[in-house]
Amino acid sequence: MGSYRMVKPADAHVLTLDVVATERVTPSMVRVTLGGEGMDHFTPMGFDQWFRLFLARPDQESLRLPTRSSGLWYVQYLATPRPKRPFVRCYTVRAVRPELRELDVDFVVHGDEGPASRFALTAQPGDRVGLLDQGVGYNPRVEHDWTLVVADETGLPAVAGVCGSLPDDARGLAVVEVPDAADVQDFRVPEGVEVRWLPRSGTGGDAAAGCDAVPGRLALEAVRAAELPDGPVYAYAVGESSLATGVRRHRVDDRGVPKANVDFVGYWRHGHAASS
Repeated sequence: MGSYRMVKPADAHVLTLDVVATERVTPSMVRVTLGGEGMDHFTPMGFDQWFRLFLARPDQESLRLPTRSSGLWYVQYLATPRPKRPFVRCYTVRAVRPELRELDVDFVVHGDEGPASRFALTAQPGDRVGLLDQGVGYNPRVEHDWTLVVADETGLPAVAGVCGSLPDDARGLAVVEVPDAADVQDFRVPEGVEVRWLPRSGTGGDAAAGCDAVPGRLALEAVRAAELPDGPVYAYAVGESSLATGVRRHRVDDRGVPKANVDFVGYWRHGHAASS
């Protein structure tokens, strides 16, 4: 990723938080609200602020968390016998309300096949989790006239955070692919930024033509075919790995955009389960 650098938090801590509430916000998304005194040590940074989420295994009586907040947390994690380790997944802040000591996390759910989906679908108030702030991925380091943000449903919270943090006079385009038209969400968007929603299926369930329901393919094709503004751009693509790398390759190789103007983060790989 060349010179890409995330913006790290100034003082991260491994926090213990409790589930406050859950809500099915769209057919494919469950929102879990976390809260507690641990939020006193969480500093909102805006944009696509992300974190490590520690979840108890089904047979664990208590959540065993690392005590180190630097890179050494992972050394501690590996030193813990596997049956006692929590599951660890990466998620993006959907919203934060410091005055209420609350933080919202949106989970894409397609059944309970994974630890995070299972947690989101079964979470009850009082359930305990761990959180380690990792900072912000969206980090333009070049002069630019407009912004391009591309994501599938796993990157939707990142798009919402980025759009919500952009200045009022920002110009740009956000391309967001979602499983279904009913998965579209509302969030703050500057007047000069267009959000283009791309459902893989309509409410009736018909698959988008030529996309084979593979996440990210529809968004990548839309970016390739789009008539985009002139002038220097900062592009940021997140979500399924092929989508993220494909957007960068297209912008750099096909559109002649300097590599420094395009950042990407592959959250997951289609057909590959996350490691436990």
